[in-house]
Amino acid sequence: MRKTLVAACMLASVMVANAQTKLPSWLSQVKLSGYALTQYQYSGQENAKANSFNLRIVRAVLDGRIADDFYWKMQVQLNGNTTTNTLSPRLVDLFAEWQKYDFFKVKMGQFKRPFTFENPMHPIDQGFMSYSQPISKLAGFADRSGMHASNGRDIGVQLQGDFLKVNGRNLLHYQVGVFNGQGINTKDVDQQKDLIGGVWVMPVKGMRIGVFGSEGSYSRKGTWTNEQGIEQTGIRRLPQHRYAISGEYKFDDWTIRSEYVHSTGMAFAKTYEKAEDLSNCSVNEKLGSKADGVYALVIAPIIKQKMHVKARYDLYRSTADWSRAKTFYEVGADYLFTKNIQVNAEFARVNDRSLAKHNYNMVDVEMDFRF
Repeated sequence: MRKTLVAACMLASVMVANAQTKLPSWLSQVKLSGYALTQYQYSGQENAKANSFNLRIVRAVLDGRIADDFYWKMQVQLNGNTTTNTLSPRLVDLFAEWQKYDFFKVKMGQFKRPFTFENPMHPIDQGFMSYSQPISKLAGFADRSGMHASNGRDIGVQLQGDFLKVNGRNLLHYQVGVFNGQGINTKDVDQQKDLIGGVWVMPVKGMRIGVFGSEGSYSRKGTWTNEQGIEQTGIRRLPQHRYAISGEYKFDDWTIRSEYVHSTGMAFAKTYEKAEDLSNCSVNEKLGSKADGVYALVIAPIIKQKMHVKARYDLYRSTADWSRAKTFYEVGADYLFTKNIQVNAEFARVNDRSLAKHNYNMVDVEMDFRF
């Protein structure tokens, strides 16, 4: 896998370098870019203290246009290892989108699910040391269902567009897609697709108020024991029903954003990290069928477009009750040396009610690069 990805990136680089003189004209529009997030993180959790330097994300991106109307993108995550599916280098995005009309665009391939405001955001632009817990657990990152880490993405087709332009601003946006429901780089299992979509209004410049829904399932083919103690073999389908209510206001380099996400649906007992996990169709009965979470954040400029301070309240209830609630109270700052290099620092007080000792501290420092 790694050799294939490296060879593909090298070939793409050569193609871009020679596009002007040797290759078809559309290749002159191909761009090679990428980014890296380097990290130091300390956690003071009782009996699990840790501190480490880490390559959080390293990605390379190729994108471009064909015949003006079509935009395409390929993104590869390069860091990790080859011992687990979660951490291995892997293809993240590969899609094409027909963009001739603002009110009707068609995207097909592997890309972000159209669920919540935060999910589609760039890892650097979302503003904090990680995506919020409700997004991570309920939008396809480290998903509650037991799906492999999919960075909020899936394979499918999506329609989207903008309507009712007033003073250069569209008042209404919609997006709806049909997806496998199995995460990235994975075929469908149960032959039933997920329907995911959202709509939002923009009453004033910089403000979005939206609602989202996701109706589908996550499935595996393997063995499990039913309620009567009899071993079963076949496809086990776990329906997943989710919705989100979202709001965001960006103005004068300020960002205020909050989202509530709710989920109904059981989860597999074993998270998919390697191939043999897929045959384990046992369900995590203790986790139950409901979960929810909410986050609220503010990012305020100290020096406009240069330095910010920030705070976030981030709550996730894995069983939709307070006995297992986990809350991050975060404060931090960032500084942009240039538009391509920035440093971020955060302190978090964590309250995890599932632990014997609920409270502990975290420190996260990152240097982020774009090229």
